[in-house]
Amino acid sequence: MILIIRLVTIFFGLSLINIGIQHFRDPEWFEPIVPSVLGNPKFWVYLSGVFEIIFGIMILIEPLRKYGSLGISLMLIVLYWANLNMWINDIPIGGVKLNFFEHVMRGIIQILLILLSLYIGRWPPFAKEI
Repeated sequence: MILIIRLVTIFFGLSLINIGIQHFRDPEWFEPIVPSVLGNPKFWVYLSGVFEIIFGIMILIEPLRKYGSLGISLMLIVLYWANLNMWINDIPIGGVKLNFFEHVMRGIIQILLILLSLYIGRWPPFAKEI
């Protein structure tokens, strides 16, 4: 079980790092879903990319894992605002508009990723699980 958790943690961390890098390689892909009230979408795309890279690295390093996982969880909560903006305003991402079911699935996946992050970091309610 510990090996599986380690492999999942590595995959999750590397995935976050990759997604963070994509924020710099193709910021225009992410910009449409940034809520307009924030202004300067490129800034917010870059900033979220920085946090994704930092937190992805942190969960790969044992002494930093607990706080990296908390950062990921908080980041996913904050970034869901962009997903809601995309849903409410029917904004396409990558040229694709999602239907109701796809938006609901994104929300469920976001919740599962938050729970996974808390589990990896051994935060409540998973403090004694691993």
